[in-house]
Amino acid sequence: MNAAPLLSASGLAAGYPGRRVIENLDLQIAPGRLTMIIGANASGKSTLLGVLARLTAPEAGTVRLDGIDVATIPRRQFAQTVGLLPQQPTAPDGITVAELVSRGRHPHRGVFSRWSAEDSRLVDEAMTKTGVAGLADRPVGDLSGGQRQRVWIAMALAQTPRILMLDEPTTFLDLSHQIEVLDLLIQLNRAESTTIVVVLHDLNLAARYADDLVIMSDGRVVAHGPPAHVLTAEVIAEAFSLDALVMDDPLTGAPLIVPVPGGAHTRADTA
Repeated sequence: MNAAPLLSASGLAAGYPGRRVIENLDLQIAPGRLTMIIGANASGKSTLLGVLARLTAPEAGTVRLDGIDVATIPRRQFAQTVGLLPQQPTAPDGITVAELVSRGRHPHRGVFSRWSAEDSRLVDEAMTKTGVAGLADRPVGDLSGGQRQRVWIAMALAQTPRILMLDEPTTFLDLSHQIEVLDLLIQLNRAESTTIVVVLHDLNLAARYADDLVIMSDGRVVAHGPPAHVLTAEVIAEAFSLDALVMDDPLTGAPLIVPVPGGAHTRADTA
């Protein structure tokens, strides 16, 4: 197995026309670990993920993959290493699970190359790992939200990325399906040593599942490291404008965030 690649950003600035969201941001994503990016609405989480995944170009600064500026890496070559599952992906009407998962092989196939036995093996393996092999012939549109999310993750796995990025993969899922998706990501990370980067909105789930947290506020990284080291009442107040107690979860030992009644402050940002 190839060594897990190092993804880093230096002096990063990014945003939208007329609004800069991230300014002078430095970050290293630890190889082979599950990193979750958290923060209040409009803190720059998805903007950061989009730039790291080369979905959007930075206004300043550099993103590097194993020391190489990603802007110089051919797009198809980059996609062979880094996979992205965006928020609320949409599938063509009528497409089956197997057909959608097969699209993950596109970065590895030339314009004139034929579908190979290796392609089939990797698609089947991705569906098995995510528990959707029995749904292979079902239309994606007929599936439940949790099933669809597992299919999208299977497509990303068929891409065989060494870094997998997911933007809010549990949005609109009920709690049991959120746990199901996060358990799956943990299994993939531990079994394959895949570097996984997730934007998540639930602070306690992030604390429970992440090896490392990147905590953002107003386009800045205010804390970065293992949850037990960085989740303090002071950091939560700065990043979320929330007074909270931090204690050990009696079941997992992970930090457990308990908001103080009446302790929320009004923020100037919006969703």
